[in-house]
Amino acid sequence: MTLTRRRFTQLAAASGATALVGGLAAPAIAQGKTPMKMILNWRYQGPQSWFFLAQDNGYFDEVGIDMTMDQGNGSGAAVGQVAGGAYDVGFGDVNALIRLAATNPEEAPICVYQMYNKPPFTVGVLSSSDIETAKDLEGRLLGGAANDGALKLFPAFANVAGLDTSGIEIMNFQSNLREQMLKSGQVEGVFGYVNTIRFSAKLSGMDPDSEIRFISYGDYGMDLYSNGMIVPKKMVEESPELVRGMIWAINKGVADTLADLDAAVDSVARREPLINKAVEKERLIATLQDEMNHPELATTGLGAVDADRFSRAIDIVVDADGLPRTPASEEVFTDAFLPAPDERIYKLL
Repeated sequence: MTLTRRRFTQLAAASGATALVGGLAAPAIAQGKTPMKMILNWRYQGPQSWFFLAQDNGYFDEVGIDMTMDQGNGSGAAVGQVAGGAYDVGFGDVNALIRLAATNPEEAPICVYQMYNKPPFTVGVLSSSDIETAKDLEGRLLGGAANDGALKLFPAFANVAGLDTSGIEIMNFQSNLREQMLKSGQVEGVFGYVNTIRFSAKLSGMDPDSEIRFISYGDYGMDLYSNGMIVPKKMVEESPELVRGMIWAINKGVADTLADLDAAVDSVARREPLINKAVEKERLIATLQDEMNHPELATTGLGAVDADRFSRAIDIVVDADGLPRTPASEEVFTDAFLPAPDERIYKLL
């Protein structure tokens, strides 16, 4: 295992493409099945259950999609893998997409179903440490996976929080080492999504409620969206019904998850038998509550965004990262493929 350690520098993200088409309509039922490859944000865990339920309950089949879903290695990486053509769809971080749309608009994909509407980005530190606020991160050794969404957003967070980054060092390591690196004191803070850190720590034998303190980006004014379904420009332009059908299927998978959490976790276990089902159910519930349950959900429905808030989120990323242009909201997100309003989900747990 190779660990890399470097002085803090401006961290960049990559992703991929754009265009708006169509209106709201029921998905077409294809005669044959079209193969599609999806890259997830992370390993097979509770919060991926809706994708698996959509597959197990035949919803992808209903819209003519033969879906393959691969484990991912970070929300930011998922965007780049769609942009690079390795995958047809990704469950990735919309903030990585904003950065790509600002720097390489011709390559940027577009988000067609926004799932995580609350900012989950955080730096986890030991509760026993003297790091209590963002300012206390100055001069520290922090670490995380290179493609972690929170790590990629750290330059923006540092800007918003007014941090002097000259003395901050970043160590890169594989994601499965994160909690051990923190627990052993090899780094003083780790980047990640709050529930990813919380439940991975729990699985490692730590008590996250008593042993870990979270320095959350949202507490410092970064009111951002995060993961959504991202597809490339070519698919949006050439196969709008395929996109619409995929989103319909995933939306049905979320509804089935809410109706039966145990069945949802069982769907994950069919792909990854070694999971701790009790912990993954907790992780699923926490994700629904902490990362997907913004008050706007009651009016927009899952998958949609609040236009003003989304525009402000773009401005936060552009200003904090010093990006060369501010992409229009429609370059980053379109509601053209969302389920009809009466099919959307307006309440979670």
